[in-house]
Amino acid sequence: MGDAGLETTIIDVLKTIYDPEIPVDVYELGLIYEVKINSDQHVDIEMTLTSPNCPVAESMPQEVEDKVASIDGVKSAKVNIVFDPPWDKEMMSEEAKLELGFL
Repeated sequence: MGDAGLETTIIDVLKTIYDPEIPVDVYELGLIYEVKINSDQHVDIEMTLTSPNCPVAESMPQEVEDKVASIDGVKSAKVNIVFDPPWDKEMMSEEAKLELGFL
């Protein structure tokens, strides 16, 4: 499977992880800033949280790492939490905005 196929699989997995406070997955929320796959099949994910005081600041990145690392074809995964740029609701997909009543 090429990187493009692997990236699609990773995104599908990310769409199964939900922010506990908002009934929308982390990908549609716009919390995933970047997914990088290197030649060793190591995946680096840059993500943010809706707030630095998010109650799942510890568990959600771990869940992302564990689920992505378990994908066939991925050797390892590392999540880097960044707060720059800070998340805001404009980063959500149209689908997420619709579901939350922002549209």
